[in-house]
Amino acid sequence: MTESSDPSRRGDSKFELEAAERHRRALESNAWLIAIVENSDDAILSKTLDGVITSWNGGAERLFGFTAQEAIGQPITMIIPEDRLAEETAILSRIRAGQRVDHFETIRQAKDGTLIDVSATISPVRDTGGAIIGASKILRDIGESKRAAERQALLLREMHHRIKNLFALTAGLVALSARASGSVEELASTLDSRIASLARAHALTLPDLSGDFEIDDKSSTTLCALLNAILEPHDGHARVVMPDSDVTIGGHALTSLALLLHELATNAAKYGALSSENGQLVVEFRSASDMLKLIWTETGIAPPTRKIGEEGFGTKLEQASLRGLNGTLEREWKANGLVATLTIPISRLAS
Repeated sequence: MTESSDPSRRGDSKFELEAAERHRRALESNAWLIAIVENSDDAILSKTLDGVITSWNGGAERLFGFTAQEAIGQPITMIIPEDRLAEETAILSRIRAGQRVDHFETIRQAKDGTLIDVSATISPVRDTGGAIIGASKILRDIGESKRAAERQALLLREMHHRIKNLFALTAGLVALSARASGSVEELASTLDSRIASLARAHALTLPDLSGDFEIDDKSSTTLCALLNAILEPHDGHARVVMPDSDVTIGGHALTSLALLLHELATNAAKYGALSSENGQLVVEFRSASDMLKLIWTETGIAPPTRKIGEEGFGTKLEQASLRGLNGTLEREWKANGLVATLTIPISRLAS
């Protein structure tokens, strides 16, 4: 009987071929797995039950700054801040009990000392006999998503605060304007003008919501931007002289200053430089020491024959705004116009 005709030898050959094929597939599968792990953006590593690092992928190198040569053989505590060491003890206890730790948010430390917000998933690793011999860890950097969530929460609180304030302010404007207006038409016109001016001013401090839900928080603007927004409807008759440096206006001071500047612009449009084709308005400001001086100069007009708005709502609003800013406003009538000087502590504007 020849070897090729021996049934037992043919069976052995078939078994060997199948074993070789399984081995090839296992190697191929392992190669795929190694490639996936190594090229993952997440940090993927393994450790013994004593907490000694046994593998360290490229994602771990990029996240923590340690190379594989530096990390393998070292305790996992090398990336754990001192105030978080108790977490590792608890995690290892759960791993020894065969439990998986899923999406555990914590803080880990990079080689340069930077603290990193991470989401960790830790799973037991078993040998061929089923005994737990260590743990695998997947660590994902969630710092940017946490910062985005914090910015969004801040934005929502800011919007809630502003809405409450604007409702209260609008109610006050309606009540006071109603008492000072002689007709429904005058009330509507006055309110429309003031509320539109406030809307333009507050739009300067609204966050920029661009694509991909990026939130650029800002609760302040600058004096030059505010002046340009208030005077925008009077373009051509008014200009702002920009100094070497601008002044920041904080969210708390914005409403008072916007209302005050709006009242000056409204009076100029009714009786002053902005009511005449020959009139011109120039606004310049400068800071000296801890005070801001804003010079509001109207030319091309004659002095009024009566005092403007002495007992009206505009005057009350002006006085209330000045109290909110801890500022003063002085008017001086010239032969061909008006010079109004507004003085405000810079510290008050920034708040």
